[in-house]
Amino acid sequence: MSRVLGVSALFHDAAAALCIDGEIVAAVQEERLSRKKNDPSLPFAAARACLSIAGLRPTDLDAVAYYEDPQRRATRATISCFRNFPRAVLQFPAVMASLPRTLFAPMRLAEGLGVDPARVGTWSHHECHAACGFYASGYPEAAVLIADGVGEATSSSLWDADARGLRLLHETPFPHSLGLFYAAVTAWLGFEVNEGEYKVMGLAGFGSPRHADTFRRWVQVHEGRVSIERAAFAYETETRFGYGREFVRVLGPPRPPGAPWDLSRAEDRERADVAASAQLVLEECLLSLARNALERTGRRALVVAGGVALNAKAIGVLHDADIAERIYVPPGAGDAGGALGAAWLAGLRAGDVPRALRSPFLGPAIEEARAHALATRLGLECLAEDPVLLTAAAIARGQIVAVARGRLELGPRALGHRSLLAPAGPRSVRELLNRVVKEREPFRPFAPVIRTRDWSRFFLGSPGDGTALMTTVAWVRDPADPALGAVVHVDGTARVQTVDEGFLADVLDALEARGALPILLNTSLNGRGEPICAGAEDALAFFRAHQVDVLVLGDRGYRKAQ
Repeated sequence: MSRVLGVSALFHDAAAALCIDGEIVAAVQEERLSRKKNDPSLPFAAARACLSIAGLRPTDLDAVAYYEDPQRRATRATISCFRNFPRAVLQFPAVMASLPRTLFAPMRLAEGLGVDPARVGTWSHHECHAACGFYASGYPEAAVLIADGVGEATSSSLWDADARGLRLLHETPFPHSLGLFYAAVTAWLGFEVNEGEYKVMGLAGFGSPRHADTFRRWVQVHEGRVSIERAAFAYETETRFGYGREFVRVLGPPRPPGAPWDLSRAEDRERADVAASAQLVLEECLLSLARNALERTGRRALVVAGGVALNAKAIGVLHDADIAERIYVPPGAGDAGGALGAAWLAGLRAGDVPRALRSPFLGPAIEEARAHALATRLGLECLAEDPVLLTAAAIARGQIVAVARGRLELGPRALGHRSLLAPAGPRSVRELLNRVVKEREPFRPFAPVIRTRDWSRFFLGSPGDGTALMTTVAWVRDPADPALGAVVHVDGTARVQTVDEGFLADVLDALEARGALPILLNTSLNGRGEPICAGAEDALAFFRAHQVDVLVLGDRGYRKAQ
C-alpha cells in the first residue's frame, strides 16, 4: 500500500490530494483555506488538511507527486521569450523572475512539507489531467481529450486509455490553444482571466454569434490539432493572456475592467455578440477534437479534462451531438484536478490500482460541536426543527437558505455541502441573488437541482454522467415554465444537478410532501470575489454579512436574532 500526496500549484487554483492504495481519500484547493480566490501558492495548508483527514504525518508519505515538469515549462517560456524578441520584451522580466519559483518548486515542496527531496517526483501536466479524468470516471476504456491554456509546452492532447494505462496519441503545442483563445476574449470583455470565463459563457446566451466567421478564421481545428492566427492574439508578446492588434482592429477596443454591465445599451449588446461568437466557435472546435479522439481510438466513451472542460455549455454540445455512449468530466477538471492525477500516477508507479472517484466531497468536514459553539457565541438563534424539514419549509416560503454541512466539495461547483438554496421559480429570487447576495453581473445564471427520476418532468433528453457533478447543461422542456424562472438561462438551457440520495434529495422529497415541485436553485456559498466557504467560520461570516434567511450549519439550523 502506498500513500501519495499529489500537488498542483504556481499557475492558478492550487490543490493537494491524498491517494492511499489507489483511492483518493482527501482533496482540497488552497483557496478554500487561504481565502484567496484562485490561490496559486504551493498548497501547504491544503496538504496539511489532507493529511489530517487521513490521520497521517508528512513523514508517513511514500511519495509527493507534482503535476508538471518544471524544467520543460521553464524551457518553453524562455525559448518563446527569446524567439519573439524584441516583441516579447515586456514578457522578459516576468519570465526571468518566475524561473526560480518554477524550477525549485519540487525542492520547496520537500522543505515545506518536511519530506526527503528524493520522494518528490514530477509528472507532465497533461498526463495528470488525463489521469484525473480517466481514473476518476471508473470507465474501463475511453478516449481522453485534454484542452486547457497551456501545460508546459502543450495546449491540447489526445490519449487512449484502458486497463493498460494512458497512451499519448498526439498533442498540440503552445501557443495554439483553445483555452488561451477563450482567455483572450475574457480579457477583452474586461473580465479577469482564469475567473471570468464563466461570465463569458453566461453573457454568450444574450448575444448573437454574428462574429463567428471572424473567430473561425482565427481559430481552427484540423485532424485533431488546434491552430490559431497569431496576429489576433498576444500570448507570446504581452505580459498577460491577451488579444493582439488584429483582434482590436477587427472587434474594437477592449472593455474597461470592472465597468458595470447594462445589456440595454448598444455597446454592451455588441460585446454580448462577441461572447456568443467565441462560445460558438469554442463549441465547434471542441466537438471536432472530440470526434477525432473517438475516431482515432475506436472507443465508445469519452473523458474530457483541462480548463476548457469547465465550459459546461460546450460539454452540453458534446452530449447533444450523441458522439459517445458516455461522456465524463471530473470535478475540478482544471488545474485543481491535476493534483488527483499526479497522485494516481505516482501510486501506479508503486503498484497501486487506481480506484474510481466515489464522491466529490473530499475536503475537511464541518466540526459540528465547534460550529454550534461559534454560532451560539455570535448570538444566532438555534432552531429546533430537523434541518431537512427546516430547509424545505424556508424554500416553500420563498426564502434563501445557506448550507454548510459535511465535507467540502472539490472543484468550482457547489454540490450541496457548501451551497445557497432558493426557490427555482421566481425570477425575483435570481435578481436578488445576483444583485444583493452574490453581487455579480445580472446575466449570470443559476443551477437547478432535481432528483434523477424527475428528469423528464423538466428537461429534454436524458441525464448523463455529468449531471450529478453539474459539469454539463441540458435543454429545458419548457423555458417559459414559471417553476423554472430563476434557473433557466436566456438560451433555454440550465446547468442541472441530479441527486439520488443525501441532503438535497431529502429536501426535494420534503418539498414534494408539502405539495411543492421537487426542484431547487443551487449556487455556491460565497460572496463577491471570495472562494467557496470551507469551515464554520467562513459560513458564519457569510451568513451575518448577507441577506440570507436561514443557515444550516452542520446538523442544526440557525436564524439571525430578531
